[in-house]
Amino acid sequence: MSEQRKILVTSALPYANGSIHLGHMVETIQTDIWVRFQKLRGHDCLYVCADDAHGTAIMLRAEQLGITPEQQIAKIQEEHEADFNDFLIEFDNYHSTHSEENKELSSHIYTQLQKNGHIATRSVTQAYDPEKNLFLADRYVKGTCPKCKAPDQYGDNCENCSATYSPMELINPISVISGATPVAKDSDHYFFTLPEFTDYLKDWTRAGHLQDEVANKLAEWLDSGLQEWDISRDAPYFGFEIPGHPGKYFYVWLDAPIGYMASFKNLCDKSDTLKFDDYWRADSKHELYHFIGKDIINFHALFWPAMLSDSGFRTPTKVCVHGFLTVDGKKMSKSRGTFINARTYLNHLQPEYLRYYYATKLTNSVDDLDLNLDDFIAKVNSDMVGKVVNIASRTAKFVAKSGGKLSATIANETLWNKFEQADSKIAQAYENREFSKAMREIMALADAANEYIAEQAPWSLAKEAGNEQKVLDICTMGINCFKALMTYLKPVLPATAEASEAFLNCKLEWAKPIIFLGDHKINKFKPLMIRIDSDKVNAMIEDSKEDIAALESKPEGWLGKEPIADEIEFGEFAKVDLRVALIANAEHVEGADKLLRLTLDLGGDTRNVFAGIKSAYQPEDLIGKKTIVVANLKPRKMKFGLSEGMVLAAGPGGKDLFILEPHEGAEPGMRVM
Repeated sequence: MSEQRKILVTSALPYANGSIHLGHMVETIQTDIWVRFQKLRGHDCLYVCADDAHGTAIMLRAEQLGITPEQQIAKIQEEHEADFNDFLIEFDNYHSTHSEENKELSSHIYTQLQKNGHIATRSVTQAYDPEKNLFLADRYVKGTCPKCKAPDQYGDNCENCSATYSPMELINPISVISGATPVAKDSDHYFFTLPEFTDYLKDWTRAGHLQDEVANKLAEWLDSGLQEWDISRDAPYFGFEIPGHPGKYFYVWLDAPIGYMASFKNLCDKSDTLKFDDYWRADSKHELYHFIGKDIINFHALFWPAMLSDSGFRTPTKVCVHGFLTVDGKKMSKSRGTFINARTYLNHLQPEYLRYYYATKLTNSVDDLDLNLDDFIAKVNSDMVGKVVNIASRTAKFVAKSGGKLSATIANETLWNKFEQADSKIAQAYENREFSKAMREIMALADAANEYIAEQAPWSLAKEAGNEQKVLDICTMGINCFKALMTYLKPVLPATAEASEAFLNCKLEWAKPIIFLGDHKINKFKPLMIRIDSDKVNAMIEDSKEDIAALESKPEGWLGKEPIADEIEFGEFAKVDLRVALIANAEHVEGADKLLRLTLDLGGDTRNVFAGIKSAYQPEDLIGKKTIVVANLKPRKMKFGLSEGMVLAAGPGGKDLFILEPHEGAEPGMRVM
């Protein structure tokens, strides 16, 4: 084996404003497999990450929920860490960008950039919400496209005609936060003078730090001319105040990558041996790898190395870029149930199923990865259960009959040599992040082992007296093939590998070439993995579906007013039958975060309706109140049951949703005119 390497690895920081989904897991599973491989090979490899905890969206979401931003990010971080842990992601440290370490490092880096003359100041005109007293990012402004006149377009580009524009160029612009008409307002902003690093970045991006396809894409941007990067935001903003500039805050993307450094510093502060400077000083010989998605290349391969080099720190050894996740060949969709949260998956399926399937699809390119659900079921059941685990289950019982002790004889030298010789090829595939190639090599070995066992048919030989040693030799061969396979699969299947170690009565080690277990006692075999039940996959999809019309959340940061929808004819409105209803009963819905089950009395006509008002009411507080219900809405079959209408409530959302008190409204069943 080569000399021990010192490696620090990160994956992109998940934003602390929402749940982890299977798209996120493409990256963390890929990173975790690579880190586990390095550790298994005997290298000193550390994996750190953190929640990306700053920005307007988090501030507004906390306001909507009636809590502080600190409470909001703490709650989300707890959820994120639980999801990652249950997917067997093994961080050496998981932190937050809202930390003292990150504040200190961000201020230091900014001060160094400023001292070096790479911070510029100029006035910027932006859309401003006069009701919320808040400058509006493009996504918080909507209106009619100034080019094609398409309504309901965001403030940066038109989805209908692809035109680009500034928010104030929209016709009848509206703040999606308050519903107010934004006004143009000037403010001083601070910029990192990125164009001055063009020559440096042209060299850096071609020095082996990136995949060729990524370097080629960046060359297009570099050749067309870089723009100065706006790194400041105005109060109110949840983040770090810029030193010496009251009311001005670091833009979230300034301190987010510095969060890698902060998480590692937090780990160092808890360690007696780790030294921050050993990994981050400019002349460090240790290795630094970032795993990221292709949508954030500019931040990690242009802004980040320029900032690091100018402030006296080392730059990444490699930025490893991957593609997006599609499900059944299409973009993830809430309506189809293919926008699957990590927790929803875990409620139905084992994490190692997905870890293995992703490994069979992952390469070192930026191509998108498709989770084909039928292929997912077939591949896991065929490869993991039908091939790998099957080798142990077919042979272990014969070893047990011989006292549980393996033979010292290598029954088939040719087959064992094949397993030994595959060592370096599989290791190289892991090292190069060509996981799909590694899985193909491993499955080819599994096929060879199964063919050998089938040809030898120990179950037939065992029926005749005098074949005991031959049967033991064959099954010993099978057990050793299984041991080698699980050693090679240990980075992908850590839980199954641990269970296999208990069965094999030995550690699965790969710091040295694999060895044949001879004259070795093994333990009783227990089932290691069960087949995927397609019903569980279907249940996961159903649990991921949402009633988009009634239950989908408003845009992040939504606090109340909504732009008035397009006009409709009176005849369309007249079809809606609104009735007063008495809430006869209300109860929680098991497994639902937003819903309550209401039993409504419409004057003798009883309806069962699911209402997304759990954030505002406890069930017992609703009984006896009145509400307005859309009585002629076609019943909708939901995963929790049949919903026979839709109740109406008013308010900005969260805890502030209001229905009628008992003394308000007409008698149940009366129509609202």
